[in-house]
Amino acid sequence: MEAREDREAREAREARRAFLAGRLAAVRERIADAARAAGRDHTEITLITVTKTWPAEDVRLLAGLGVRDVGENQDQQASAKAAACAGLAPALSWHFIGQLQSNKAPSVARYADMVHSVDRASLVSALGKAAERAGRAERELRCLIQVSLDGTAGRGGAHPDEVLRLAALIAGRPGLTVAGVMAVAPPQEPAGEAFARLRPVRERLLGEHPGAVVMSAGMSGDLEAAIAAGATHVRVGSAILGHRPPAPLPH
Repeated sequence: MEAREDREAREAREARRAFLAGRLAAVRERIADAARAAGRDHTEITLITVTKTWPAEDVRLLAGLGVRDVGENQDQQASAKAAACAGLAPALSWHFIGQLQSNKAPSVARYADMVHSVDRASLVSALGKAAERAGRAERELRCLIQVSLDGTAGRGGAHPDEVLRLAALIAGRPGLTVAGVMAVAPPQEPAGEAFARLRPVRERLLGEHPGAVVMSAGMSGDLEAAIAAGATHVRVGSAILGHRPPAPLPH
C-alpha cells in the first residue's frame, strides 16, 4: 500500500512538472514574440511567476524549470513559502506584488527582494523602519511605486503627480531603494492605452532617480501590450500555473 501511494505521489508530481513546463515554455515564447514585435531584446524582460494560492511544492518544481523570480500577493502565504524554499540553490527572488498593509511590513522586509505596491507615505515609513530592523543596509529592499492609471479607489496605486514625492521619501530611508514603477491596467479600457500613460511617469522618475529602471506591468492577459509599452518585468500566474477550482460551498 505504501509503495503504491509513493508511486502515485511521484507520478502526480511528474505530471504537474510536465504541465508547468509546457505552460512556462508557452509564456516564455509569448514574451520572446512580444519583444521581437516591439524591437526589443527578450533578455531585457524578467518573468515573475505568480504562485499565489499554489503550494510551495509548485515553487520548487518551477525552480527546477529555471524560474528565479516568484511573486506573491499575501504575506502569510509568501512568508511561509519563502521559508519552505529557503534551501533552494540558486536562491529565488521574492516579489511582493499585492496591496500591503503597513503592519505587514516587518514580515515582508525579512524575505522580499522587491515590493511592487508602494503607494503611500505611511507605507514608505513602515517599510523603512522594517528594513532597518532587518539589517538591510547592504541588501536594500527594492521598492516600486504603484501608479494608479484610472484613479479608482480600492485598486491601489498613487496618483501620477505623487510619484516623485514618494520616490524622494523612499530614497531618504536607509535600507530602501527606488527601483521603478508598477501598474495594473484598468479593466475598462485597452491595456495598451493604459500602459502608454505609465511611460511618461517612468521617464520623469528616471530623470531624478536614474537607477529606477524597473517598469512592472502586464499579466497573463496583457503581457504583450505591456512589453510594447516598455515593461521590464511581467507578472504571470494563471497562464503558467492554471486556474484553481472554486472552493466547494458549505453544506
